[in-house]
Formats: sequence, structure tokens, C-alpha cells
Amino acid sequence: MFLRNSWYVAAWDHEVTRSLQQVEMLGEKIVLYRKENGEPVALEDACPHRKLPLSMGRLKGDQVECGYHGLTFDCTGTCTRVPGAERVPHVAQVSSYPIVERYGLLWVWMGQPELADPTTIFQVEHWGDLAWGVNRGESMVINCNYLYMTDNLLDPSHVAWVHQSSFGSSACEETPLQTEVTNDGVIVSRWMTDVEVAPFYAKFVKFKGNCDRKQHYEVRYPSNAIIRAIFTPAGTGGPNGPLHEDVFLMDSYNFMTPVDENRTRYFWFQMRNFDAGNEETSREFAKSVRGAFEEDRAVLTAVHEGMANKRTPNLDLKIDVGPLRFRKRLDQLISAEAVQPMAAE
Repeated sequence: MFLRNSWYVAAWDHEVTRSLQQVEMLGEKIVLYRKENGEPVALEDACPHRKLPLSMGRLKGDQVECGYHGLTFDCTGTCTRVPGAERVPHVAQVSSYPIVERYGLLWVWMGQPELADPTTIFQVEHWGDLAWGVNRGESMVINCNYLYMTDNLLDPSHVAWVHQSSFGSSACEETPLQTEVTNDGVIVSRWMTDVEVAPFYAKFVKFKGNCDRKQHYEVRYPSNAIIRAIFTPAGTGGPNGPLHEDVFLMDSYNFMTPVDENRTRYFWFQMRNFDAGNEETSREFAKSVRGAFEEDRAVLTAVHEGMANKRTPNLDLKIDVGPLRFRKRLDQLISAEAVQPMAAE
């Protein structure tokens, strides 16, 4: 169902404070908080005594006290106090999850702790580059399996129908797609030459007239994506094109964290090669992107329900090559991970 030995986004950094907060990831409930020095902590959200969520307890310094009978746990999940007991039972402990703060997000490792390597967290190009603007995104819960979201983010063609007033244009309907399988994911892309600039981008590009446009849709295992948009004056783009000094570049970073098999929490932000310090541009980006993603939410919620209750078989089309290859490889990775503990024994 899920690839566990991987980093998943648990929350925006500003969402986690000195208050206990429960999140659910991959079907597991986790309590998040910050230590007095600001470092984030992620623990299993269930006291081993009667399984009351620790998030219903209270912080005592950097430790969590259960709100039922006062069992207290440190940042490693070790129980340090059982009121009224002569000693702390060795089984009185909760799981501790590796957690890293990066790109304004909190990343939690959901698999074997000893395998957690922060260098494998999704790399964001141009982060910290003062020439690039950033609009901090938001998050939303979508009532669908996360794989319908990875399908959607490997499908440039859907913008022609789902996002007609923003990302789509008539060129998105028929231009062929190219699919590339990489070591860490799948890329679906295409160049569209001498076409109109799509409505969302038209107000931001610095040139007049038609454009050459590239859609680069890339999803990496298990569920992180970069959608790269390139707009350059007609005649200056294409696979071997020189690109223009007024080229528009936007990288949209998308992180899908499965809540369970029926819900996904979706995090995003965008980076752009213009108006780096313009807050008005960032606000306009944020509003427009949120509106487009609400269109995705409506479609994906209905797709999940339709597929869960289908009475006749669904069919796959040529445009589904990328999503199907991604699903096949991810399934192989999940199956391989499932047998690793047995092999180690």
C-alpha cells in the first residue's frame, strides 16, 4: 500500500509549535511538537497503557505527559515516569520518528529509523536563490487515494479540460506526450510551438504574442512532484531552442502525503524566475494556484468514488502510459521493501 522507507511531509513549519498536534500519515497517528530549543519532535500518538493519544496530554519541558495517568515520555519515546510504580516497565515506550525541517516543511521518515538519511529528501532547485521568487503554498486534504494524485501530476493533458480558465489551452488537447522513466520516478513532457499563452500565465509573461511552451510533469517515488512550466517567445523554444532572455520559468513543487488509503494531504509551493521580491505577485500566484487545485480536488474526489464503486471495468488510454509506469515501479519498490526484514533475518 505505502512505501515506508521514505520521507513524507507532515506539516508546514509554522503549524508546529509548543502545543501538541496530531497528524495522521500512512494510517498512523503521530504527535508533533517543538522542544524548548525549537527542534521538532515526532512520536507515536498513543500511550502504551490504554492508548490514549499523547496529543491529549501536556508538555512538561521537552517531555510529554499522558493526560490519563501521567506516564511521561522523552523525545526518543522512552518512558521516564510512571506515577505510583516502583520502576518503569521496559515495554513502556512509544515509537519515535526521524524528523527534519527543510524548505519551510517538516519531513518525517515513516520507515526503519536507522535508514533515515536527510540527504535523500527531495531537492528543491533554486531554493535560497535571491533571483527567484517564492510563494509559500498551502495544504489541503483531498478525499482520494494518493495514487490518483500522482496519476494527475503525470498527466499534462488534463489541463485542457479541468483547467480551461487557468493552465489549459487548445494546444494541450492533441500535442503528443513523451514519457521517460528515470531511476527515481517518471517524467511526462512535451513542447508546444507557436501557441497562445494559457490564461494563468498570460498576465506574467514579459513578451507579446504566441509562445513556445513546455510542460514538464515529473513525479518521484513515492509521491513528490515538480511541475515545470516554460514559456518563451514563439520560435525560441523547443528541445534544441536557445530560449529567450524574457523566458518565463515556474517550478511548482507538490508533496502528497497519504493520510490513509482514502485521503491525501497535499502540500505545495511555487518558485519563479521573475518578481523575486514582489509580494503582490506572490499573493496573485497563491490565489490562482489554489483555485486551480480546488478544480483538481473536485475531480479527484469524484474519480476516487467512481473507481471504488465501479460496476463496469475502467479503461486505460495512451495518455496513461506515464501514470501506469509510475504505479508499476512503485508497486515493485513496496513489494521489495516488504520482504527486506525477512531477508535480514
